[in-house]
Amino acid sequence: QVHLVESGGGLVQPGGSLRLSCAASGSSFSSLAMGWYRQAPGKPREFVAAITSGGITNYADALKGRFTISRDNAKNTVYLQMNGLKPEDTAVYYCRTMGPAYWGQGTQVTVSS
Repeated sequence: QVHLVESGGGLVQPGGSLRLSCAASGSSFSSLAMGWYRQAPGKPREFVAAITSGGITNYADALKGRFTISRDNAKNTVYLQMNGLKPEDTAVYYCRTMGPAYWGQGTQVTVSS
């Protein structure tokens, strides 16, 4: 069992940045591959980025260069740094474990002027 809690969402202007955090508890975090997904209103949930236990990263093609996933195993936390935000990045952002799927509750990101 893994419990995930996201934080760091909010309202940001176009072109701005946010860093999301996902704190994990309940299992051996350092051995888990982790990912971020997002769901915009009226759209299916989509993959954003993932990071293996060894730090290898993977991104949705459309987000490469703007988003960066990282992890701090000492803090049991995975991060998503988002730069150059656009209105179309508005969504609820979720973290999950990439093996057996445990999901967090999500954090809202709104990009608007």
